[in-house]
Amino acid sequence: MTTREGSLERPTRHPLDWENPDFYDEPKLFSEMERVFDICHGCRRCVSLCTAFPSLFDLIDEGSTGELDGVEKQNFWKVVDRCYLCDMCFMAKCPYVPPHPWNVDFPHLMLRAKAVKHKKGDVRFRDELLSSTDLMGKLAAIPVVAQAVNAVNKTPVARKLMDNVLGIHAERKLPDYDSHKFRPNARINQSHEVRDGDRTSGKVAIYATCYVNYNEPGIGHDLLKVLDHNQIPTRLVEKEACCGMPKLELGDLDAVKALKIRNIPPLAKLAKEGYAILAPVPSCTLMYKQELPLMFPEDEDVKAVAAAMFDPFEYLMLRNRDGLLKTDFKQPLGNVSYHIPCHLRVQNIGQKTREMLQMVPDTKVSVVERCSGHDGTWGVKSEHFADSMKIGKPVFKQMGASTPDYISSDCAIAARHIEQGMGDTKAQKQHPLTLIRIAYGLD
Repeated sequence: MTTREGSLERPTRHPLDWENPDFYDEPKLFSEMERVFDICHGCRRCVSLCTAFPSLFDLIDEGSTGELDGVEKQNFWKVVDRCYLCDMCFMAKCPYVPPHPWNVDFPHLMLRAKAVKHKKGDVRFRDELLSSTDLMGKLAAIPVVAQAVNAVNKTPVARKLMDNVLGIHAERKLPDYDSHKFRPNARINQSHEVRDGDRTSGKVAIYATCYVNYNEPGIGHDLLKVLDHNQIPTRLVEKEACCGMPKLELGDLDAVKALKIRNIPPLAKLAKEGYAILAPVPSCTLMYKQELPLMFPEDEDVKAVAAAMFDPFEYLMLRNRDGLLKTDFKQPLGNVSYHIPCHLRVQNIGQKTREMLQMVPDTKVSVVERCSGHDGTWGVKSEHFADSMKIGKPVFKQMGASTPDYISSDCAIAARHIEQGMGDTKAQKQHPLTLIRIAYGLD
């Protein structure tokens, strides 16, 4: 049989057999990690993506044989801990992904390993806390409490204590909590006429996400203003909880299922009523488009939600193709350094945010298509902070190269990380939705 490298066929993703007891069998997990790691060792194409692959190759190179058989299997966990499930190795680098017969899916193998660790109880309190985004938001965004939490997060003594006790790095700039939460203060407008296009529904439901609800509600308000300006009737999802991505990255798949049970019924109802569902955080969109369908491949409601879920700029550019998007921009944006987050790139929708920003007159968009290194809670942790800044260093440099007026990313967490890495800069950090609201001349 001829062994081929790569494939011209479209990569495929197999469903996750996560409810099978064999999924959590540690010897079987180690056997599969050994198989995949040996393939990675013979290729090494992903060495520049993150620190997971250099960690693996260092273990091999420094082992007793110079091959994988010289690595103690317990050291495999060092590789697992450095993978933050960005998916870029699967989507952009690996020549052996399915349908190749070697069937390499490195991110989902790492997800399985994280699930095994979590099932064994090998998880820190800090990680459970950081992944409980709804709980943290509901508590920290209470009026008065929010001001206290924000003040503590900026106090050097308190941050040093958090570093020593919780393992949250003292130098990591944390997002503020906003007591004026998005959902209770959202000004929705359902009065516009529904104008369906060939590619788009003419009515929208907003799945706000934990981050927009509790940390940066302005992103949600700007999305509503852009939709209202384009005369698209809009409503909020009746009930919502965390999408489950933080728990997925922790390996807590039972918690993901519990959140799915809460979220999918109201979302499926909207999908069946013909709404396009927009989520302004790429990780949340990806969760509903890819991860939940792979965890629950037979669930028709999950499939319906996946088909109705859109990134905001994916939807807006489809409206443009339908001839239904307003382009009456009044305010140029100057030089914009725009970063495409990994969880948006792996959705394979193209650079829709860039396309819309470039429609604004007298606006130059410089695109950075590389991982920033933060990834959810990974770059917050004391043991990973230095690596997150190292991974992001080329991005920080590229983002500042054009002397931008604005730095922007669809992932608000990545944008904050980039701003910290850039240091002193005259550029304003603004979300792309905010930039479009500014360009339209809306208050």
